[in-house]
Amino acid sequence: MIGIQPSKPVLEICVDNAEGLFAAIEGGADRIELCSALSVGGLTPSFGLMELAGKQTVPVTAMIRPRAGSFVFSNEEVDIMRADIDAARAANLKGVVLGANRPDGTLDIETLKWLCSDAKGLDLTLHRAFDMVGDKAAALEDAIDLGFSRILTSGGKPTAHAGMEMLEQLINQAQDRIIIMPGSGVRPQNASELLKRLRATELHASCSVRFTEGDAQLVELSFASREMLRTDASTVRQLKQILYSHVEARLASS
Repeated sequence: MIGIQPSKPVLEICVDNAEGLFAAIEGGADRIELCSALSVGGLTPSFGLMELAGKQTVPVTAMIRPRAGSFVFSNEEVDIMRADIDAARAANLKGVVLGANRPDGTLDIETLKWLCSDAKGLDLTLHRAFDMVGDKAAALEDAIDLGFSRILTSGGKPTAHAGMEMLEQLINQAQDRIIIMPGSGVRPQNASELLKRLRATELHASCSVRFTEGDAQLVELSFASREMLRTDASTVRQLKQILYSHVEARLASS
């Protein structure tokens, strides 16, 4: 597996545009997950955005998800995903974020084998398709066998805070063979409580704040919603400080 460093704190920030990319970098993000359409959980970013991100010094991984909705993909959609993995590599990105389920909710091992093979040499994150699985203990072992570096998960709940019990079980089971990265609803206001209970070294967050779209005509013509979200550098900075202080204190006491 690539890049597993269990003792190193890493704050991953998900962004879906150039403004968010540079705000995350300004705030000190250790890694960036690049997407489009975060409002539907994140889709594959454009090649142009990938190229821009690939020129930055911060490691960037690309979400590989061709559409919103379920993680059950057709053969044609898998072909699209394979081409998008090639695009991420061509854009000099460090990794990709993958996931696929069967209709029964289990991991689609056959599809993931194809995708992971295409992504050989890139850092691999299994995304929240994992949260759709009933037997998460078995799915964790499958993720290790497939070569994933980490699993992004909320413990099968809408937020990481609500899924803390399962996250704790997964971290204990992983035993540093794979990184369990809590995500969904992680903010400076709840990160300390999360980290006091969980032996997590990586966190995933958007660090976004709400703002009001100023151009009324864009809203009227449905080119924008009135309330939108943008990545906030100061929130990134605050969350990073909380993560680092908890991990460093844990290492000092071990």
